[in-house]
Amino acid sequence: MESTRKDDVVKFENVGLRYGLGPEVLRDVSFNLRAGSFHFLTGPSGAGKSSLLKLMYLAHRPSRGLISLFGRDIATAKRNSLPAVRRKIGVVFQGFHLLEHLTAFDNVALPLRVAGTRESDIKRHVEELLSWVGLKSHMDARPPTLSGGQQQRVAIARAIITQPDILLADEPTGNVDDAMGFRLLRLFEELNRLGTTVIVATHSRALIDRLGYPTMSLENGELTKLPSNEGGLSNV
Repeated sequence: MESTRKDDVVKFENVGLRYGLGPEVLRDVSFNLRAGSFHFLTGPSGAGKSSLLKLMYLAHRPSRGLISLFGRDIATAKRNSLPAVRRKIGVVFQGFHLLEHLTAFDNVALPLRVAGTRESDIKRHVEELLSWVGLKSHMDARPPTLSGGQQQRVAIARAIITQPDILLADEPTGNVDDAMGFRLLRLFEELNRLGTTVIVATHSRALIDRLGYPTMSLENGELTKLPSNEGGLSNV
């Protein structure tokens, strides 16, 4: 078993996950992700991609095995320390999870306000990011009035506005056309160049083949093991 390096931000060791008394949806998943790496996560529907992401952002605890984030063993971490870990992780959900009573601007601004950022800085950063994702004219719109693709872009902007240490994106281009999909992935690349570790779950072979980043594959709850590579995935 390979030891955790100082630059590993995610480590899974023989992790299994089951919901209730059902069968395991993830089995013996082991890998390390280096800080600043970029990976795609792929596999057929039902393979366990969303479940794996949920373990990474602490929505669930594993049924067995060990998970470390930022060098901290999650199983033994005090519960009151976990919110600080979660704040380092940006998540793009398939279901968007936008607050319907808030405008697009206020949805994106929310993480910055929670962090205590000055309103003048919030205004500048949020307007710049919403303009970049093509929503400059929709800043005051509320989610129910937006299309699925527009809501997806608001959700992505909210996830990356704080420049998180880890970005987890679950099918982030599923509701937008190919041109916008590639534009959003370029935004993820920019974030990655600033040091964010990026994991994108996707069915799109076009995105995977065009961008050429290492791919983690799940099938029937088991991770396809890949050789160590420059992208930062190390099998353990």
